[in-house]
Amino acid sequence: MPSVLTLLLHPEQRRQAPDPPRADLRRVMLVGIAAWAVALVVAGALLAFAGGSVEFVATCGAGILLGLLGLVWARRHRDD
Repeated sequence: MPSVLTLLLHPEQRRQAPDPPRADLRRVMLVGIAAWAVALVVAGALLAFAGGSVEFVATCGAGILLGLLGLVWARRHRDD
């Protein structure tokens, strides 16, 4: 096995990297959106009953919005 220095100086001697695993990004995005939705309910309850912060609710809303944008992106780049 070649040394680290040899591999750094001659990258063509390295093994080829494996192909990245395929994942269903739609499922990943939906799980993330669901987690943000639960957090939004908790943040809303804290805001209403325990003096929570509006920033918590806004952060959860932004997480849901970004997740929805991620769903659109994943749909457009499904075959990449």
